[in-house]
Amino acid sequence: MIDMRNVILSLLLLFSIGRVSADNIPFSLKNNTPRSIYLLIPGVMNPNISPFSWSGVNLEEGQKIYFVFRGEQYVLLEVDATLRDKRISVNRLIKKRKKELGLR
Repeated sequence: MIDMRNVILSLLLLFSIGRVSADNIPFSLKNNTPRSIYLLIPGVMNPNISPFSWSGVNLEEGQKIYFVFRGEQYVLLEVDATLRDKRISVNRLIKKRKKELGLR
């Protein structure tokens, strides 16, 4: 039997984090650090991922996610089909992007 509370909560989550569409890519953003991580997702939301937690997102392909470093915005990732149903370690990805961009 389907637990309707879980179905309703899942739908509310999807509507609160992006437009629900068959073309959207669902995935999770993980924070494995003791600090909150602030991200920018233009036109959708600006999530603050709590320490040692994860946040589910459902975004359109091509949507860019940015991180902020010393007051400047940098592209963290661009959503594509390879992200579907994955858990992305945001802190590791930020560290990798900073290295790629030569940020210290």
